[in-house]
Amino acid sequence: MQKDASTGAAEGRAARPEEPGTALELLVHGVGGTTPERMLDDPRTVRITGDDTAAVFRRAEDVDAESRPDDYRGRPVPEAYVWSNLTSGNGTRALWLLLLPFMVVNLAHWMRPTARGRRRTVRLYGLLVRLAGLTLTVLLVAAVCEVALDLAAWQCAGTPACAERHSWLGFLSPEVSDGGWWSRPGRRLALAALVPAALTGLLWYLSHRTWSAYESQEPMSRPIEPDLEAGRTALSRPGFWYGRRLVARLRAAHTAAGLLTIAAAVGTSAARFDHRPGGPALLDLLGRLLEAALIAAAVAVVWVVCRRGRSERRLDQELDARLVRRLSSAVLVLLALSALYAGWERPGWESAGRLPGDATFSAVALVQGLLVIALCVVAHLLHGIRPDRRAAMRGLGGPAVAMLACALGGLMSGGVSQRVADWLDGTGGHIPGPPVVLTWQASVIPPLLVVVLVFCGWLGWRTWLLHRGELGAVQRDYPGEPQDTTRTRRIARTRALATLTDRAPLLVAVTAAATLLLGAGALVGAMATAHAPGEAARHTYAAVESAAETAEALGSWLIGVGFILFVTWGRRAYKDPSARRTIGILWDVGTFWPRAAHPFAPPCYAERAVPDLTWRMATWTRATGGRLVISGHSQGSVLAAAAAWQLTPSDRRRVALLTYGSPLERLYGRWFPAHFGPAALSALHDDVDCWRNLHRLTDPIGGPVRLSGDCGPAVDREPLKDPLAYGRTAEHPLPAPILGHSDYQADPAFAQERERLLARLRPEVPAPRPEAGPPQADSGRSSA
Repeated sequence: MQKDASTGAAEGRAARPEEPGTALELLVHGVGGTTPERMLDDPRTVRITGDDTAAVFRRAEDVDAESRPDDYRGRPVPEAYVWSNLTSGNGTRALWLLLLPFMVVNLAHWMRPTARGRRRTVRLYGLLVRLAGLTLTVLLVAAVCEVALDLAAWQCAGTPACAERHSWLGFLSPEVSDGGWWSRPGRRLALAALVPAALTGLLWYLSHRTWSAYESQEPMSRPIEPDLEAGRTALSRPGFWYGRRLVARLRAAHTAAGLLTIAAAVGTSAARFDHRPGGPALLDLLGRLLEAALIAAAVAVVWVVCRRGRSERRLDQELDARLVRRLSSAVLVLLALSALYAGWERPGWESAGRLPGDATFSAVALVQGLLVIALCVVAHLLHGIRPDRRAAMRGLGGPAVAMLACALGGLMSGGVSQRVADWLDGTGGHIPGPPVVLTWQASVIPPLLVVVLVFCGWLGWRTWLLHRGELGAVQRDYPGEPQDTTRTRRIARTRALATLTDRAPLLVAVTAAATLLLGAGALVGAMATAHAPGEAARHTYAAVESAAETAEALGSWLIGVGFILFVTWGRRAYKDPSARRTIGILWDVGTFWPRAAHPFAPPCYAERAVPDLTWRMATWTRATGGRLVISGHSQGSVLAAAAAWQLTPSDRRRVALLTYGSPLERLYGRWFPAHFGPAALSALHDDVDCWRNLHRLTDPIGGPVRLSGDCGPAVDREPLKDPLAYGRTAEHPLPAPILGHSDYQADPAFAQERERLLARLRPEVPAPRPEAGPPQADSGRSSA
């Protein structure tokens, strides 16, 4: 049962500096969320601050704890920060999964290697990722244009047999409508352009709405730490969790890019007809002027994307409102002019064949491949400056993930186009179908799956060998216990499967490399032959022809079915809590980071959660002079660390950190070395009063922090036993479960470490002095 307490009253009681020494334990849950009742182990909880999206709760009996300090001598006041509504919701949230390529490319921005003193190279890395994100927007809108303009309005409506099969296209068909006004090719294209334009508008709306709810949450103002560049992570910068200005610029640029893609699809089709010898001179001139204007607008969009990166060293309150308005207005005018130009009467213009989609999709694929290769070069240079042996793929994790983002975009584009073409044409073969390059890209899916399956088989074999090795380790961990072969094998298998997380970089590397090579081969094949793989292999060796036809048919089926399964699985993940937990860690990692490369990516929940935690910790330590232990499980430990970095040094020294099941080093330290690498985590250990970390060998997500030297044992406790008891004991009369990533509080070590942290935080430490004056604005920027 939850109740709301007066926030003002609770905070008023918390603001009594004459009552120092009260300890606070702030609990932060992890992936999948939970309830405040479970976190506080009490059915009666009260929300003391926050809203329905994220809030801090206490037990009902602790609401007025500040007024009764004597009752809390020797024990802390427990509070629970519940943020699960920031990442979960009803089934409509599955729509965000359609934007998965945008989220993945945004991840690549944050995966750069650690580098100090190479600001221009870091800026170039961020620029290349932003350009890759821009190509994904163009690819998505081009795919919708392919479906609405080419397949439906151009091919199907222009083919009598196809138009008769679909009566809703009858008014666009010259034969079915008997030459109706909308049956002219240009007018059909202009009308069909409403579909991709509506999609672009929807993306703009979603980005703007979430921008108002997330990026506009202003963090606590504080001065810049003078030794920031000496070794601290960028997460401690005042403006790191305030990406309002960049997201607004990128949103305007990507919206303009989407609308320009539509305008080009509509206008250049008509211009190509007008450029023929003997065509109308006026329309030919207008077509060339329109093409020049589209090129100029495209250059302006690229300039906006390249011009400015993130402003992290200060709270950047500017919005570039004039630029945003002018760019949006100019592109909307161009789109309207393109529709007007295409709709002009042109005797003799008929729709035949395909629209020039092959050139568009081939150009996008080529640019994406070149950007990924350039990213590899830049990432390799950055990694060579300060090599980190734990960094995923030797610093090439960002380029590999960017490659996967481009592959996901191609998979979704090809899947939609292929499914719609099959639906419109059936088995009649009346329309040419999607561009040849999309068919080639679908044909490389079967060999890619073979490569991935072979590698997964090798991983399974290695895991089986590790499982055999763990059998002896399990027996040594539980000496003197009666041996149960089934129990031992189950524990050993769980430990072996948990290590698969550490092999994920190798899987990503193999998949990304194979995708790049096969994608390059598909692009060359499409450009060299201008035919689908099966037709291009005609009159060659029988084995080659058979393999090409099989790959084309199987790839076409896989790409369509895969897209459908992807959407249905995503909806199930948001309706079924158990399925949501399965993919929760990947989704929470993806949406943890600010939108620095793509404005249409799902919103960053940490831009709300981190300021929430920072404000709560700072106001408590400054107002009461009390001690504070922030206790984070799983993804909650990442939020706790990020919030601690945002505190002032004086506040940070009054905080102790307890993490358990934490992916801070195992996932974030390896994949995001510039922000969670060894230097950053060591600095955090030095800044807080004390830090203890708990982990299990059976946990597939959490792991040790692995600090070097004496810091390692000071932070990491020896791996906890899991299960707590091998067989039946007096304390565990029933078989103890294998807990893995959950229920760390069930282990007695958790209570021991919490008491140890509370004992270290001395109540007699004087409260920190108020910060002197407002922070000075710093004009420096980081474009990483």
